[in-house]
This record gives sequence, C-alpha cells and structure tokens, in this order.
Amino acid sequence: MPLDGIVADCIVTELQLMLTGGRVDKVFQPEPDEVVIYIRSKGSNNRLLLSANPNYPRIHLTEVSKDNPSAPPVFCMLLRKHLVGGKIIAFDFHDYERIISISIESANELGDLSIKKLIIEIMGRHSNIILVHESGKIIDAIKHVSTDMSRVREVMPAREYVLPPVQDKVNPLNIDVDALFNDRQLIDSQLANNQPVDAIISDSKASTSIEKYLLNNIKGFSPFLCREICNSAGIDGKQVVYDVLSDNYAITTLKDILNKTILIIRLREYTPYLIFENGRQDKPSDFHCISLAKHVKTDFFDSASQALDYFYSKKAFAEKLRHKQSSVTRVLDTHIDRCNKKLAIQQDALREASDRDKLKLYGELITAFVYSIPNKVKSVLLANYYNENNEIIEVPLNENKTPQENAQQYFKRYSKAKSTFEHATKQAKETLEELEYLEGVYHLLQSCSTLSEVDEIAEELVEQGYLTARAIKRKKGNLRKKSSGASSSLKSFSSPLHYLSSDGFDIYVGKNNKQNDFLTFKTASSKDIWLHTRNIPGSHTIIRGLNKDIPDSTVEEAAMLAAYHSKAGKSTKVPVDYTTTKFVRKPPGAKPGMVTYDNFKTYIVTPDEALVDKLRVKE
Repeated sequence: MPLDGIVADCIVTELQLMLTGGRVDKVFQPEPDEVVIYIRSKGSNNRLLLSANPNYPRIHLTEVSKDNPSAPPVFCMLLRKHLVGGKIIAFDFHDYERIISISIESANELGDLSIKKLIIEIMGRHSNIILVHESGKIIDAIKHVSTDMSRVREVMPAREYVLPPVQDKVNPLNIDVDALFNDRQLIDSQLANNQPVDAIISDSKASTSIEKYLLNNIKGFSPFLCREICNSAGIDGKQVVYDVLSDNYAITTLKDILNKTILIIRLREYTPYLIFENGRQDKPSDFHCISLAKHVKTDFFDSASQALDYFYSKKAFAEKLRHKQSSVTRVLDTHIDRCNKKLAIQQDALREASDRDKLKLYGELITAFVYSIPNKVKSVLLANYYNENNEIIEVPLNENKTPQENAQQYFKRYSKAKSTFEHATKQAKETLEELEYLEGVYHLLQSCSTLSEVDEIAEELVEQGYLTARAIKRKKGNLRKKSSGASSSLKSFSSPLHYLSSDGFDIYVGKNNKQNDFLTFKTASSKDIWLHTRNIPGSHTIIRGLNKDIPDSTVEEAAMLAAYHSKAGKSTKVPVDYTTTKFVRKPPGAKPGMVTYDNFKTYIVTPDEALVDKLRVKE
C-alpha cells in the first residue's frame, strides 16, 4: 500500500496548515467505512475524507462528491452530534505509525466546551475510524472490534482507547545510518533470535534483501519507498544485505541516498507526485511525496491531498468499472461456454455422418447384386462398379435380414446421416457465427473505459436476448427510448474514438457493435475506406476521405489502429483487411457489428501504442 508513514506525515503537515482553526459544518457517511467532513476554514469550504476501506484506507481533502444514503448511519449521526459546529484544534501524527488524530473542540449537552478526538488508523484490513472522549474513553468506532475478533485490543464504546502495538523499528528522525549497516549489529540482531553463529552469514545471504532490510528497520517506510531508495542508489533491491555491504561503492551510495531521504523528512520538503502505468493518465500505479528515482511518466502536485484524491478516484473508478464489466462478462462467459459445447456436439455429429456416402454405396451394390447374395451371411464381397477397376469390397450384412432388407436398412441409415449432416452443418455455421459475435462483444467489453460504454454493450445483449428476463424487464423502457433514435443519430451512444492521421485524415474507431454499424453504414460514404482485422474480433475502422485520394501512409496508420483495437492488440504481424465502404454489406438478420465484404486488400501490421497516443484527437 503506497500510503506509508512518510506520506501520512506530509498529509498531516498540509492539513494542519489548511484546516487548523476551521469549523466543522457538516458530516456525511457515503459508504459504510467512509466519512466526509465539511470544514469551513480560512474563507474556503473543504471536504475532508476519512476512509477505513480495507483496500484503500486514507485521509485527505477531496473534490469528489458522492451520493449519501437517504437515512444517515448511526455512526454518522453520532459524529454530527459531537462534532458539527466544533473547532479544529490540531492534527496529530503518532510516531510514523499511520495513526492520525484530529482534535475538535465542541460544546457538550450542558453547553460546556470539551475536546473530542477523531482518530483514523490506517492499517490495511484493520483500518478504523474512532471517536474518543477527552477522558480517553471510546465514544464509538466505525468498526467494532470485540475480544472475540482480536486478542490484541478491543475497540468498543466505553472502552479505554489504546494505541495498536508498536512496531520494533527505528524512527527515521532518530536513525543513525552508519549504525544501521553495521555488521556487528546485523549479527547481534540474529544472535538474539538464537541462530547459530556459523549460520548467520549464510542465512542472511539467503533470506534478507537490502530492500526488505530497510523496510524491517525504519518506521514509516513502505516497500515502494525502499525500492525507490535502492533504485536511486543503483542497487538491485532484491540483492542481499551482505553483498551490498561487501561493495564499498554500493554501500556508500546507499548511505548517501538514505541520508538525503532522512533530511527531506526532517525538513518536510515533500514533493507529492504520481507514477502512471505505461505513462497512461487514467492508470496511476503509485504515489509518494519523496521523489528519488526517475520514471517514464511522473506528475507532480501542489499538495498530497490533490495527488491522493486523483490516485484513489481513478482506482475507485477502475474498480467500479471492473465490477460492472464482470457482471456482463459472466453472461458472456456462460453463452460462450454454451456455444463451445454446442459446437463440439455438432462437430461430433458431422464426424459420425462423414461415412454417409459409403452407406449409400453399400445399399446400391446390394440392390444391384441382390439375386446373387445368399441369405443368412454376415458379409459379402461385391464388385464396385463405380470404380473403373471394379474393385472388390466387403459389405457387412445383418444375417437375420434378407438382402433386400439389408439394402433398405443401408438406404435408411444414409438418409438419416445425410439429414444429420445437413442440419449439423447449418447449425455449426450458426454456432460459429454466434461464437464469433460473442467473442467480439467480449473483446469490446474489456476495452470499455467508461461506465456508459458498458451500459451500451449490456443493452445490446439485452436486445439480442442474452441477458436474463429480469434484466430485459428492468431495461425495457430505456431500450425503447434509445432504439427509437439509434437509426438516425449516434446521440444515444458514446462517441467513437477519433484519430487524425499524419496526412491529416480523420480516422474513427467504433467502441461497440452498434457504433460499428453506425460508422460503417450511416457515417461513412461509399468511397471511404473500411478496415477490420481478418478473422479476429475487433472494431470497425473508417477513414473519412471526403472525396480525396487517401495516401497509403494513412491507410497503414488506420490498419495499425484497427489492429490495436482488436483482440490481437498485443500481438505482432496482425492481418488487417481494407476496402472501400461500398463493398461492405450486412447480411439479412445478422447480429450487430457482423458484416461481409469483398474486393479487399490486406496490410500486415504491428500495433504501436506510442503511435496510437500520438494520433489520438484529445476532445
């Protein structure tokens, strides 16, 4: 978890400066484990978020507004009773242990002023928000912890508030960097654990990395910060302690970086920043307030609250998007699995009917030589007059039937096998088409970047009958409204992806099947160029030519975009077919996004994410 003791110190420093002396105006509890306090301070309104979410526990100012429950929870009502109208006295930070308390002076039932403490403990799944009386007794907590749940300490109303157990680490403000890397100290610490002297060195080499050693010995340090310190020193964080100690240059550099880090903490010269996954602004991967190592994409913020608010809002949105996608994904998985099972049965039927012509031949040969075939024999050798060499073949017979009855039996089996083959062929084709459609929808679903895009795909599946009857009933009204305007405009749907080629031509990429159909058959003119990956689920891509000659360089860039927005987006040498739109047709009764085309050519391209970002039109 990125929010370590150092970041907590940075946040407390900012909150102390911005909110001390402010008044508590409102209190809300939008989530079961989350509290938002509105504070009027220094002429501005501020929203202070405290979250005990096990995945994202935190405290910071926020700009994100959430819907509140119609009936406030009990803990929210309690906070309103004790805190609304109160004055913020101080923010306290306990020994880099990620325990932050807000002292609030407010009037009690008798009108006397008293100081309450609202304490947030940022400890992963054990995180909590606790209201404590000035006497030290717990008034209430957002999560109750009984003795049955924890033998370490109890968090219940009317109990004495006790700090969590202290970690056996050194406060960064009191650390002696030279002593931290003293061989004698390392050995003594392991002797204390009753390890044999001759096993200490080898055990250290085998189990303790320099990154883990820093983490285990310094309070407030997170794995991320320890890794940053090692990277900045040019050391592999997984390298064992004794290997680093044996390298004079490495240990000297590491001590310098660590001393620099400690100085930043002492002076509180923090610089909050975010690191983004693959440089994508919508995918922040880490944050901190001490910048040491260089990263591909880093954005600095004026305050830790701004950085955390951006980071967690993106994380919360991504989680909400994944949750919404997963409900539709389950439906698709069910139908894809069903299609695969149907296809396996149909292919078995085709294999069983593959010898149908042999059954017909046996019947015809028996009929031709019926008077020369004796009764009650298990087989007979007959000349195959269809073969130019009159090849002799053995024809199996049922000895309990006459030759005529055996011939009729073979003709019946042939007729049944022929009918089975015809039906199975047709059904297998339909199943393959359905499977292709479902896999295409699955790919488009995984590519969704907004909740509305997921809704559009869900509505398409409702219209196609893939969602449950309950879902159809729930969305019936909305579907009528949206379907009425779908044929004339794209306003009911999100906008397609828009790119501009190096030659200045507009390129559009559909984000769902309805959008694909609209782009191809409503937006594009007959002379525009249409592109799609060959036999690979993906998006329709259109180059708007506007009656101009489209250069090959633009077509190649569009082919790369089509490949990037397909199931083969991470592959190399992807085949992309292209043709003018007039050669693209939609078969009668075909599902959304399904088309046929001819007079096409093919580009073999490799998707380039950097080029995709460069060509993207920022709207």
